Amino acid sequence: FVLSLIDDILQQIPPKKDLNIIKQKFKQNLTPLTIVLFQEIQRFNLLTSIMWKSINELKQALNGQISFSFQLDEINKYLYHGQIPLLWRSYTPQTKKSLGNWIEHFQQRNQQYEKWIHNGELKIINLSGLHVPESYLAAILQIAARKNQWPLDKVTFYTNVTKWQNIDDVDASIQGICLIEGLYLEGAGWDIENHCLIEQSHKQLIQMMPLIKIIPIETHRFNINNYLRTPVYVTSDRRNAMGVGLVFEASLYSKKDLSHWILNGVCLLLNTD
Repeated sequence: FVLSLIDDILQQIPPKKDLNIIKQKFKQNLTPLTIVLFQEIQRFNLLTSIMWKSINELKQALNGQISFSFQLDEINKYLYHGQIPLLWRSYTPQTKKSLGNWIEHFQQRNQQYEKWIHNGELKIINLSGLHVPESYLAAILQIAARKNQWPLDKVTFYTNVTKWQNIDDVDASIQGICLIEGLYLEGAGWDIENHCLIEQSHKQLIQMMPLIKIIPIETHRFNINNYLRTPVYVTSDRRNAMGVGLVFEASLYSKKDLSHWILNGVCLLLNTD
């Protein structure tokens, strides 16, 4: 069973991306977002190398070509039980996914990187596909600060939930804005027509949000009355014991008193389990 699973996983690990070629491609248009891409590719290459090496060694051990180490034995057990090996976890963003769902997400991440490499800066980004989504958001602020000649330490951003569900809905003329896809609302529902928080359906634990626009603004102009400052977490674990897991705060409009949603523990998630 594990041998066939290994072969299946090996087929889904992409070749290492040549960072030097990627840097050459972007050298005429070096922006803060391009730097984020380079850092992301570096981390993704490391993950794919670790996966490739460990899984090939496990294959050799299962075929009796080399002896089992403690680490290989552990990887074997985790794969057998459909879980992500601990070694891989230490090189990947926080996740609660099973092995199968994680491999699928791993493929989606690779596709997003490839799109970014070949097409340049993306109009729509899925933050769950990034190792360090905070760096991407920081780069958006840097670009806005340069463009508008704002001091970087006096820049923040707010969010606006659009009515667009996917890239096909987005107006082709839209330029220079950052749209985020793939955020999930927990603890409340979202009324797309009335553009506000509503009570959660009893049958629905989480709701996929429409595309969300990131809008940089000078800190002294930042005023979001009637908007819930909604924490955005990587997984449904929210924060771990070290306080890690909070990515940013989104602003969601509410017709109800904000305390109602705070008591309900409303949040947004980058990942479903």
